[in-house]
Amino acid sequence: MMKALLLADLHGTYDHLDDLLTTEPDCLFIAGDLTQFGPLEEITALIDRLDLPVLAVPGNCDPRDSLSCLDDSGAVCLHGSSISLNTVTIAGIGGSNPTPFNTAFECSEEEIDETMAAMLQRMEKNQTNILISHAPPYGALDEVSPGVHVGSTSIAKYLKAFDIVCCAHIHEQRGVVRVGETWVVNPGPASEGYGALIHIGDESGDIRIELLALSQDAAQDS
Repeated sequence: MMKALLLADLHGTYDHLDDLLTTEPDCLFIAGDLTQFGPLEEITALIDRLDLPVLAVPGNCDPRDSLSCLDDSGAVCLHGSSISLNTVTIAGIGGSNPTPFNTAFECSEEEIDETMAAMLQRMEKNQTNILISHAPPYGALDEVSPGVHVGSTSIAKYLKAFDIVCCAHIHEQRGVVRVGETWVVNPGPASEGYGALIHIGDESGDIRIELLALSQDAAQDS
């Protein structure tokens, strides 16, 4: 059994981190925006305070240098790569597709497509395959207003390769949806006390996703 705590959109605010970690996860997934445009020292300090395995990608509000910063920290930077833990393989794609705001770490859809294709060629397919992506796939948890989707078409193209896609970026789209056979989860901004627990059975590969809300009376299950 794997129990992973999924956090995203911390934006340099770590006030709720200790409370979220009381869920006692086996590992921590971070789906980007660890900082609000830096500084990189915040990433190093964050990873140093954690005493469990951390698998992370940067978000569009993290400087591109956060890739090397994560690599040099005790975390596993998954941008464009993957790692296998028993029956689970976790891959990652950081930054976001272009936004109107010209933020710190944005990639063209062509660049995202090339990164995803190369990563999948190298990735070990496993019983459960997870993608940690800051940007959501186009059409899933990516609406900024009714009918206006801003997710990545390139990430959506490879959705079927994964059992779970952990995404973030659109704060108001916290939730869990099923797209075909793939679960897509946005845990909501950890800066506001939101997160998610991902439970995966060792033998059956059963998946359960639990949304966490420190300010709510109860978490939601999926």
